[in-house]
Amino acid sequence: MLTNELEPVAAPVASPAPRHSFLVALGERVRALRARRGMTRRAVAVAAQVSERHLANLEYGEGNASILVLQQVAAALQCSLAELIGDITTSSPEWLLIRELLAERDEESLRRARIALAELLGGASAPAGAAASPRVALVGLRGAGKSTLGAMLAEDLGFPFVELSRQIEQFAGCSVSEIQALYGVNAYRRYERRALEEAIQIYPEAVIATPGGLVSDPANFNLLLAHCSTVWLKADPEDHMRRVMAQGDLRPMAASREAMEDLRGILAGRAPFYSKAQRSLDTSAQPLEATFWLLRRQVRELLQLPA
Repeated sequence: MLTNELEPVAAPVASPAPRHSFLVALGERVRALRARRGMTRRAVAVAAQVSERHLANLEYGEGNASILVLQQVAAALQCSLAELIGDITTSSPEWLLIRELLAERDEESLRRARIALAELLGGASAPAGAAASPRVALVGLRGAGKSTLGAMLAEDLGFPFVELSRQIEQFAGCSVSEIQALYGVNAYRRYERRALEEAIQIYPEAVIATPGGLVSDPANFNLLLAHCSTVWLKADPEDHMRRVMAQGDLRPMAASREAMEDLRGILAGRAPFYSKAQRSLDTSAQPLEATFWLLRRQVRELLQLPA
């Protein structure tokens, strides 16, 4: 039967708006930079003076962040706005030409290009077949065993043992955490550079335990790679956390409720940089004594020393 009454019509269900590919890629870069710096989302939000929710939306490519917010986030991550938006290599014609030469090269080709550039521009580079530098730098996240194994290795080789974090604190006259709290990360990186330069100048032979975040600064990491033989000490995230807790310190995860998640993110962000080391050793795979003998063998082979 016909009627003049109108049937209620269900409102259409709105489908979620598709995320823009640029915003998704931007969010991925923010997350990668945050992990590389070893910062929690809360820490970046506080430093950038934005809400944690706003930063989370930015990281997941949701919403449209203003240019001012991006500037604040870039400052908090100690990077240029160009790096944040993925356009650092458009700053000059030479950058563009170099980028074109390097585009689509594999990692090994890029590594050779970096070494050749370092030698061309004044960095130290051993000739092919020559013994590696007798300055042995141990890299890796805190809790990997750099201090313990480094001291054992230095004693075995008869080399001085240098803990770069202690040198940084001596220069600054306060602890690493106080340097960052009082003066900021940029000031810390300057102290780190000064300590590394002095270690290279003073010690022709040494075992150097480096801070876990040194690889986050390309200039400092390039200096290390140019003047030191390098070994990446790595461990399972659970071992990293357990060892740091045994030291009575959860830095840099102390304020986070998701400490293990943050730790895994830091490891994932820094692993591609740690992997530039000439050798690597998993310190979770065997007990301390066995790990030391593996490290000893690796380093002696690297330095072309008798076993």
